[in-house]
Amino acid sequence: MPIPVGTTAPDFALKSKTAEGIVDVRLGDNRGKRNTVLLFFPLAFTGVCTQELCAISAGLNAYAGLNADVIAVSVDSPFAQEAWAQKEGIRVRLASDLNKTVARDYGVLLPDLLGLGSTAARAAFVIDKNGIVRYSEQTPTPKDLPNFAAIQASLAQCPA
Repeated sequence: MPIPVGTTAPDFALKSKTAEGIVDVRLGDNRGKRNTVLLFFPLAFTGVCTQELCAISAGLNAYAGLNADVIAVSVDSPFAQEAWAQKEGIRVRLASDLNKTVARDYGVLLPDLLGLGSTAARAAFVIDKNGIVRYSEQTPTPKDLPNFAAIQASLAQCPA
């Protein structure tokens, strides 16, 4: 079960591969400044994940207009994430949960996906700038997308 609305979001430090090299992505960097949309997706280079992250990339300005950063997390390596992002034109900040600790902390670690082992479920969280979970969703199956209208409505209700 994903962590519930009203709880303090677990902080994390994950790795991301950028043109500058490996960098840290920390939820705490937004504390007191910006809201965060935290998306978990199962695996890079898969159809539904590509559809989701390309759609989010195309609509990043809407999230910025709601004072929100978007961070997308998977269990892929940062190198695989970077190659996928370059191939597909994904502009969302990707973060590698290779050790699967953040997916576990957020209650969205699937024990097995198609015999491939444990991976992140498809899930979405809105975390306000004070670190409180304002929206929490795990989709019924990895093929289902989160409710992006509900995510944006939740962001609109976050403290300014």
